[in-house]
Amino acid sequence: MWKALPVAVLLAAAPLTAAVVLPLAATAQPPEGKAALDEIVRDYQGWSDRENPVGAGFNGDRAALARLPDITLAADQRRAKDLAVFKQRLAAVPEAGLSDNDALNRAILIRVVDDQLSSLKFDQARFAFSSDDTWDGMLAYLADSAPMGSKADAEAWLSRLAAAPKLYADATDNARRGIKTGWTQPTYIAQLVLTQSRAVAAAPVTETDPLLRPLEKLPASVSAADKAALKAKGVAILKDGLRPAQARFVTFLEKEYLPAARKGLGVGSLKDGKAYYAWLARRYTTTAMTPEEIHALGQSEVKRIRAEMDAVMAQTGFKGTFPEFLAFLRSDKRFVADSRQDLMEKASEISKRIDDRLPAYFGTLPRLPYGVREVPREIEENYTTGRYFPGSPKLGVAGGYMVNTGKLDQRGLYELPALTLHEAVPGHHLQIALAQELPEVPAFRRDADMTAFIEGWGLYAERLGIEMGIYRDPYEQFGRLSYEMWRACRLVADTGLHYLGWSLEEARACFAQNSALSAHNIEMELARYVSWPGQALAYKIGERTFVRVRAKAEAALGDKFDIRRFHDAVLLAGPLPMDLLEARVDRWIAAEKARG
Repeated sequence: MWKALPVAVLLAAAPLTAAVVLPLAATAQPPEGKAALDEIVRDYQGWSDRENPVGAGFNGDRAALARLPDITLAADQRRAKDLAVFKQRLAAVPEAGLSDNDALNRAILIRVVDDQLSSLKFDQARFAFSSDDTWDGMLAYLADSAPMGSKADAEAWLSRLAAAPKLYADATDNARRGIKTGWTQPTYIAQLVLTQSRAVAAAPVTETDPLLRPLEKLPASVSAADKAALKAKGVAILKDGLRPAQARFVTFLEKEYLPAARKGLGVGSLKDGKAYYAWLARRYTTTAMTPEEIHALGQSEVKRIRAEMDAVMAQTGFKGTFPEFLAFLRSDKRFVADSRQDLMEKASEISKRIDDRLPAYFGTLPRLPYGVREVPREIEENYTTGRYFPGSPKLGVAGGYMVNTGKLDQRGLYELPALTLHEAVPGHHLQIALAQELPEVPAFRRDADMTAFIEGWGLYAERLGIEMGIYRDPYEQFGRLSYEMWRACRLVADTGLHYLGWSLEEARACFAQNSALSAHNIEMELARYVSWPGQALAYKIGERTFVRVRAKAEAALGDKFDIRRFHDAVLLAGPLPMDLLEARVDRWIAAEKARG
């Protein structure tokens, strides 16, 4: 899973000033063709950069590095008006006569605008946090990736920290709106977040605070006196501003939110909840599949993968039952790292082994490297096993393959190759870094949250590891299948929880009975699905699309099929909705046939 910022942040902005240019109003006689589309793309990109200073900062806007987003209701209402104008302007541009790249710009921007309008219509900001996507976590993520090449970079980071108390206050207002309208997280999610928030708010402030760690990366060109002054300023900002804001948020969770949190689990029980979830299913899968269809697909995939797991279990020579084999994997010490450092070294070794095989499978590789890093220990308790933090070629920040080194007895080493293939290469880092380096693709497309493409590619990368020779024994092959089963169970559990009214026990059963995931990981994953409905559907739907279009290409091209050229074809336009991915592969197949 790559690190996705909370929905509110993706649509958010720093306060606008009078100098900001709003989207141009639609005219009675709008210009047509490429010139009109180029103008809209420029206007939208400028608007988006102002609305999302986090994204703008990653794309090289140094001024944006000092700002945090405006997540207030008033800002969202203004955005909705702006987006409606963009929608009107895009509708006036005919598709006929556009180049393939311009047609993609138009089609994807239409979808991006529609998704943002729908998100604002449902007022998703009312869900002010999820189990592992909190404002504390967001600041930790920004700290990990903050550039520190100069005193100006340090001052920008401190400005962001100084702005953070308003973020907590505005998130509290959004959550209060959720309480008033009944759109809250379930009780047990609120309790998880409260536990984590208490620990963060109670942490003593020192110069070594995790949010001040970026200052340790300042170069020698910044004087010792300036470094000391910056650290002192940072300590004051945390003590006088951020910690009190975090403490107020804890009090709000204790006194107001937790007593009002919903008793049920699924969003389908909310007012308009089923319509909301059906939209989430379409939004995250970029398909027209209904929750019922997705649930049925999940059940079918569980059955198919389980048969493959039984076959691999037999290859290990284990003589017991499937549940006994799962218990063996979860308890045998050979599958547990000796220490945090040992786990990091094993993840790093697998990463380099994969790096060695990449040129045989990819014609184009990203210039931006990635690092293997620990998940920050202050947030590891409620965090996933691994994640990818995007880097920034513009800011000189490498991508980050994040490995959770807490609870080592819950991090089965047989799963580590699949995790690495997904989060690092050829999964998220390769795909996202390549997209960041596509000069002919507008930033809004490079950064588009096409979850089915991004996560589907990550799961496809796990499968590609078979061909690349990354899995060294049946246990690691079983770990890969366990991860695939994990994603199939997501289709069953997510739709079950949010559309069919399942209990947590019903959702847990698929994972506990069919995968080798540890008990802790299963509980963290279930919390994520409950508090982040729909996102879990993207992985398997996207992977099946990649597998299907590759099979189509192989069948159509026969001996002319080149895996390196195929991977370039699917990756070098940036993330796409599933139907546009299939159309792109169809055009590539025709072009390959014409090459003679």
